[in-house]
Amino acid sequence: MTVSLAKSRSNARKKAMQALYQWSMSGSDLNEIEVQFHQEQDMSKVDQDYFHSLLHDVPTQVADLDELMAAYMDRTCDELDPVEQAILRLSTYEMKNRIDVPYKVIINEAIQLSRSFGADKSHKFINSVLDKLAQQFRQLEISSQ
Repeated sequence: MTVSLAKSRSNARKKAMQALYQWSMSGSDLNEIEVQFHQEQDMSKVDQDYFHSLLHDVPTQVADLDELMAAYMDRTCDELDPVEQAILRLSTYEMKNRIDVPYKVIINEAIQLSRSFGADKSHKFINSVLDKLAQQFRQLEISSQ
């Protein structure tokens, strides 16, 4: 049975969010985290290239991503719950850099991740921040609907 691209990308986001959370909490080497995920997790239904890209690209832009997010938050990035922080960094990266992914997909995936892993009602906060980022980065996409 093959997994659709959408589902394998969704799985990649989920694993990347968990790996970014681990990186943020432990400061471990990204390559070590990636190897650990491949050894300890079922990665068979994950878009491997997308997972790798998210895991390695988000940390290289973390200062820029945090600055972009901070413009639309009522607190600093350091004050965020670590799960919310990982979800927002991942989603902000996609909003800014992955124009091949529709902004609605990015927002919906982030909301699903926050409902599964985040604090109660964190999805509302994440939705609010990402809606504003979509206005900043995806205006052409939004206006063409």
